[in-house]
Amino acid sequence: MSLAKDLDTAVRDALAAVRAADPDAGAELADLRRRQLTRPSIVLVGETKRGKSSLLNALLGVPDLSPVDAAVATATYLHFTPGSPAAAVAYVPGAPEPVDVDVADLAAWATGRDVPGGGRAPRRIEITHPAPLLQYVSLLDTPGVGGLDPAHTAVALDAVERATALLFVADASAPLSQPELDFLVAASERIDVVVFALTKVDAFPGWRRIADDNRALLRARAPRFADAPWFPVSARLAELALSVPAGEQAALVEASRIAELQHALVELAGRGHQLQLANVLRAARGELARLEAAAAARLQASEADPAEVARVRAQRSALAARKRTESRQWALLLSTETQRARVEVVGMLRTRIAAVQQDFGTRIDTARGEALTALPDQVDAELQAVAVRLSDDLQATFRQVGERVLAQVFDDEELAAVLDRLNATLRHALGAGPAREGSGDNMLIALSAGGIAFMAGRGAIFGASVFGVGSAVAGGLLIPVAGLGLGLAAGGYVLYRRRVQSDRLQARTWLREVLGEARAALSDEISYRFTDLQYALGVAVDDAVERRLRELDAHIADIDAAAAEDAAGRAKRRTQATADLATVRGRIRQVDETLARARTLSPAPADDDGQELA
Repeated sequence: MSLAKDLDTAVRDALAAVRAADPDAGAELADLRRRQLTRPSIVLVGETKRGKSSLLNALLGVPDLSPVDAAVATATYLHFTPGSPAAAVAYVPGAPEPVDVDVADLAAWATGRDVPGGGRAPRRIEITHPAPLLQYVSLLDTPGVGGLDPAHTAVALDAVERATALLFVADASAPLSQPELDFLVAASERIDVVVFALTKVDAFPGWRRIADDNRALLRARAPRFADAPWFPVSARLAELALSVPAGEQAALVEASRIAELQHALVELAGRGHQLQLANVLRAARGELARLEAAAAARLQASEADPAEVARVRAQRSALAARKRTESRQWALLLSTETQRARVEVVGMLRTRIAAVQQDFGTRIDTARGEALTALPDQVDAELQAVAVRLSDDLQATFRQVGERVLAQVFDDEELAAVLDRLNATLRHALGAGPAREGSGDNMLIALSAGGIAFMAGRGAIFGASVFGVGSAVAGGLLIPVAGLGLGLAAGGYVLYRRRVQSDRLQARTWLREVLGEARAALSDEISYRFTDLQYALGVAVDDAVERRLRELDAHIADIDAAAAEDAAGRAKRRTQATADLATVRGRIRQVDETLARARTLSPAPADDDGQELA
């Protein structure tokens, strides 16, 4: 049977087994499967001037579609999807609806220069195009950002985490730089599959030595990607092929090597469904492990051991007594931990905003002309980065708060059994409420699962990084955190144009005001998030205690039922429990074998001539 069929069968069988034993857990996995099985997407990342946009145009076979401009300095993402005829819409922060964009005007919109009506640059532009490659995979380009500028690294990494694969673009002029290596080290924690393109090989005859140096650097600094495939390409030759007579095109196309990279991306897109199924299967394995523990407990209960029933009764009585006497203490601990953590996070925010103000204050002192004019877009990009980093801080802080409280409620043995089920309760509790009115004034846009999505405050889509493949198998608490979206409000642009122009003193005043508003908006959002957390975690702890009591009651009932039967009855019960345990363990073996085979899904590496190695 093919790997694709094996993965599909293993996921279907695992979900059926989990659903039969625990409908709630089965529903969680089914929801994860729906979220995972999306259209394959590839994010292009690279330093500026590496030929990233030229490469994307060559891959699509459409010169100048993605703006090629070394001076692009905005944080506009270009998202290419299939469609005919070619069309584009721009998502501008502050605008209630997407704006139709003429594809011929993409450069003006993406750079923020000469935007019709003098408006501000959009945060994202969606382009539909009939290019053949887009029939297989969507592409996300980051013009002028590269993902490696300090202000954009966090945002780019968030986009990478949502992608099926990363296409990292370097060029043949020099080995990978330190910022590029740092980015790849960070990316190695967020994505499994990376394909490398080495551009401009026509201009640098020594590209093979550069490729060897790059592999050596990856082995030393980012070993996860040491064996990732490298594709030497020339976008310039591919573009030139489109402008010469038909008889001369074949040689240029072959020399450009673009076709080899196109085929690799198509192959990767074809494996995208399998990679996504593997993610679901990893999550299902965690649920199966929990079912294995439950089946082992039923087998133990079939022995009707008096010492075991005494132990479980004592455990049950102790937990029930603690629930009666210590509930108020748990609630007080939760309140204390929540308030302490909130102060810490607000302190982080204050420190980061102060650093932004100091950095841009220094820039204003030396800026003039176009540099001063570009200040709002630069501040906007920095605020995006602050929001993404703060979302990561919130996720880690929420998890610490939850685990501190739970450690006071359950002992180590109980805690291991409780954590797996608590995450679903928290997700539902935190996600059930409506969005707060007014929360979207400054919370304009953020990255979310499957690409870039708009959100307003607490009603936002939960990020895949929170409820991804690790949620069911991590063995720890994964507190759901909707991504914070922050950008410079449209009023900030208007105010800048009205007041500042080229006046440094007014620019400093403007900077202080907009950063003060941004800090106030995020401080308010943080307070609401911690209020939500305190309520949801309190509900989840109560639910976890009640669930654990029910589990202990069921275990006691199983032991009592076995004790009430004769030897033949206990033997029959033991046989059934043994069979159940064997069935679960058999499913786990099937899952493990299938996941081991799924590790072969990454693209094969290529040699110096761009051919796949056997």
